[in-house]
Amino acid sequence: MKIEQIYTGCLAQGAYYIESNGEAAVIDPLRESKPYIDKANKDGSKIKYILETHFHADFVSGHVDLAQKTGATIVYGPGAKTDYEIHEATDGEELILGKVKIKVLHTPGHTMESSCYLLINENGDEHALFSGDTLFIGDVGRPDLAIKSDLTKEDLAGFLFESLRNKIMTLKDEVIVYPAHGAGSACGKNMSSETWDTLGNQKESNYALRADMSKAEFVTEVTEGILPPPQYFAKNALMNKTGYDSLDDVMKKGSVPLDVEIFEAMANHEGALVLDTRSKTDFAKAHIPNSIFIGVDGTFAPWVGALIVDLKQPIILIADEGREEEVVLRLSRVGYDNTLGYLKGGIDAWKNAGREVDSIQSISATTLAKEVAQGKKLNIVDVRKPGEFESEHVVESVSKPLDFFNEEQRAMNLNEDYYLYCGSGYRSIIAASILKSRGYHNIIDVVGGYAALKVTDIKKTDYVCPSTL
Repeated sequence: MKIEQIYTGCLAQGAYYIESNGEAAVIDPLRESKPYIDKANKDGSKIKYILETHFHADFVSGHVDLAQKTGATIVYGPGAKTDYEIHEATDGEELILGKVKIKVLHTPGHTMESSCYLLINENGDEHALFSGDTLFIGDVGRPDLAIKSDLTKEDLAGFLFESLRNKIMTLKDEVIVYPAHGAGSACGKNMSSETWDTLGNQKESNYALRADMSKAEFVTEVTEGILPPPQYFAKNALMNKTGYDSLDDVMKKGSVPLDVEIFEAMANHEGALVLDTRSKTDFAKAHIPNSIFIGVDGTFAPWVGALIVDLKQPIILIADEGREEEVVLRLSRVGYDNTLGYLKGGIDAWKNAGREVDSIQSISATTLAKEVAQGKKLNIVDVRKPGEFESEHVVESVSKPLDFFNEEQRAMNLNEDYYLYCGSGYRSIIAASILKSRGYHNIIDVVGGYAALKVTDIKKTDYVCPSTL
């Protein structure tokens, strides 16, 4: 028996490959099929099952493509209704995989079809639980993501309480817990950076598994402090439910080199969004006017999903040479399948063709601190998450989280100067690019973000400033 966790840091997502005696199962696969097929081929195994723990909201699963390429059966838990062929398992059903068994545990709460998969080894022992978004390391799944549901988050939290107590906490302490996500995912609020643990340890350390916790207390603790989900979550969940275009077709369409004239025509006359995925430093120095920056080396896919509202939006790319296909793939993982190509030769080709470039003005943290100390009244904008702002921030700053920047930006004045900072500079450059694309040209980025500001003498506080300018 082999178990392999395939963890993707950008999405904080864990997929799993299980092999036994020539048969394999893949749990919660990412969009691309090749890595799983390659593993099975290397083992001389056939992929028999693709096990989905629920309709994922934060990424597009690869189950449909993988099933078409391998003939594997897609398995969901009770209540899952799809537009493609699946095996809708019953609660307690056991699936045979080589010399091991996988038992389906229906655990509604995160969503109503959510299910966990309990691996029973060759000796008949409960070995590992693939817990999806029902149980994380240090947390449990948020109960507000069920699509097209008339249930409240409190209703779902109640179901989650029962699922945890009656289906999971009754298992042996030695069972290994393999969740679908870790720290950084928006599917929970208190997840550990660890990607697996024993159930016994979780019973002792996970706030949601306290033995003395009442159902009412659980509902209150799990539902309080949940930020609204990113706008793409419901759209990805629907794609996972109804199906999607072949990734091979998406990659072919998106990996086309475009010369300057065609690229420019697409941007100016065909409504394509110019997405620049280079480093924040390179973008700040020189970029195509009105382009949006989301660097591929940051938390790329989740920020694309949070900020680009239309999944069908035509996108054309500026990317570092050799990384163009990587960007197209990572866009497809969150459902952005309408990439039409990339600028051949990148920003250098644009400049060599005599086209205009723009840049972002910057200021050092030390200089900003001096200007504030001199009594200058400046519009300082903190684009970090609300929790980061509430923990500590510059006294003179106001909170406009990047997560909700499409709405937050509307209260800003086109004719005023704004100084933007985040944690280290990645998110503030994203925010600056959005503002500049919408006609706000008096934008100054604070280099190094709050990490740099903290070591200056600028006044900081844990008092929550008003969130409007």
